[in-house]
Amino acid sequence: MSTAFDGTLDLVVVTAGTSDPSSTRMLADRTAQRVTALAAERGTSVRTRVIDLRELATDITTALTSQLITPKLQQAVDALGAADGVIAAAPVYKAGPSGLFMSFFQVLDNDLLIGTPTVLAATAGTARHALVVDDQMRSLFAYLRALPVPTALFAAPEDWAQDGLNKRVDRAAFELVVLMESGFARQVRGETWQSYQHEFGSAGGTELGIELDSDLMRLATGGSA
Repeated sequence: MSTAFDGTLDLVVVTAGTSDPSSTRMLADRTAQRVTALAAERGTSVRTRVIDLRELATDITTALTSQLITPKLQQAVDALGAADGVIAAAPVYKAGPSGLFMSFFQVLDNDLLIGTPTVLAATAGTARHALVVDDQMRSLFAYLRALPVPTALFAAPEDWAQDGLNKRVDRAAFELVVLMESGFARQVRGETWQSYQHEFGSAGGTELGIELDSDLMRLATGGSA
């Protein structure tokens, strides 16, 4: 089967910056712009949607405390579920990704991002936090069974004037474009979905195709076969 993708790729940018302007949003936007430019050079168009988590803070808290997904949060979830690629950017607080960032991904369905190519990025006030992306964020996305690109992005204040940051952004953006174009996530979901262990009710109820009207299910719910 050909892995080429002939059409528009959907890129979703998730940013947890809280200030305005936000260095986290700036890093995410710079990366998204390079993804779009590099894809265009290869004859592919990219449609970008930004999910600004500070606008969803109350909705995320509601989901954490009551498991209620508000319509506004559901729109973000739906966008991620349909994404060909993701850029996930977090500020670093107390030697870890912000609570807002972690809480958002903790309320997501475990099946939502299976196989989705993702650029992981973080910003902080000191270079001492440079390993947060690989040490903490990468493990989170491994649990979600996403596909983080090899190059992690991190920016401390002194990095913004350095050419090294631009080179890392270019490298991460190129890796994401190639993975998005390959259709990896679509093929994994389309051809090997049943090979994954899914929780009942996940992925909008599409995970197992369980027959609820079987003798076994009637017995399990207290009925008779």
